Amino acid sequence: MPRIFFNGQAMVGGPFHAKVADALVGPARTAPGYRFFSIDDVCPGLLADPTVETAIEGELYDITLEHLRDVILPGEPRELELGVIELDDGSACLSMLLARGELERGIHREITHHGGWRAYLATLGRTA
Repeated sequence: MPRIFFNGQAMVGGPFHAKVADALVGPARTAPGYRFFSIDDVCPGLLADPTVETAIEGELYDITLEHLRDVILPGEPRELELGVIELDDGSACLSMLLARGELERGIHREITHHGGWRAYLATLGRTA
């Protein structure tokens, strides 16, 4: 089964976690080299950037390709696209990335310095 790194609303405590709860492997972090953006404070997106040393917190899941196709991807916003990232242990996995051209639009708040979605939501007085 492919592994996918979730770093937003599908994590434990998030509104979409029930769709993937039985596939949870555990907490995970990206390797250094990722920026992090808020999409309208609804969900986050990663962006690979080898010039930064930031690692982003999230959770790792084992899901089937069918579940990814039929359940996960149809619910993702158009600002995100499926890609492959590196985890802090050097392994590769799937994740939702900021779609090509989205950075150039200049409308998504960079939240990299928070290190994760939960930390960012806490600054908004939210947990999910």
